[in-house]
Amino acid sequence: MTGSTHLPNLLASMSPELRDETFVFTTLAPDAPVPDLGAVMQFQEAEGLTLIAPLERAKQQGLAYEFPCRMITLNIYSSLEAVGFLAVITTHLAKLNVGVNPVSGFYHDHLFVPEDRATDVMTALIELAHSYRDQDRS
Repeated sequence: MTGSTHLPNLLASMSPELRDETFVFTTLAPDAPVPDLGAVMQFQEAEGLTLIAPLERAKQQGLAYEFPCRMITLNIYSSLEAVGFLAVITTHLAKLNVGVNPVSGFYHDHLFVPEDRATDVMTALIELAHSYRDQDRS
C-alpha cells in the first residue's frame, strides 16, 4: 500500500482537519520513565525524549513545555517518498509569517501550528488546495 507521490494531486486533494485540543512540546531525560500523556508523537534525541502531548495532560504531570499549538492533519495519503509536499506547504505558511512543525506519519502529514494562528492556517491551506484544483481545470 503506497501513498501518492504526485505533488499537484497531493496539494489539490489534501483535506486539512483541525483537532480541537491544544498540544505542547515537552522533553524527558533519556533515562526518565515516560508518563501516560496520550502523546501523539515521541522522538528519541540524544538530549532526551521529545513528546507532543495534550496541554492538559502535560500540566497534570507537572512537565515543563513549550509551543502551545494545534494539530492539523492534511488527510491525504502521501507517500513517505513524496517530494516537495511539505516544502510547498511550509513555504506558503512562511509567507504568512506562521511557524510550523510538520510531522509525517505513515499515512498522513500533520502540522503543529501556533494555537492563535490555527484558523488562519486552515484558511490558507484550503485556499492552497483550491488553487491547485483550479490549475487542474485550466
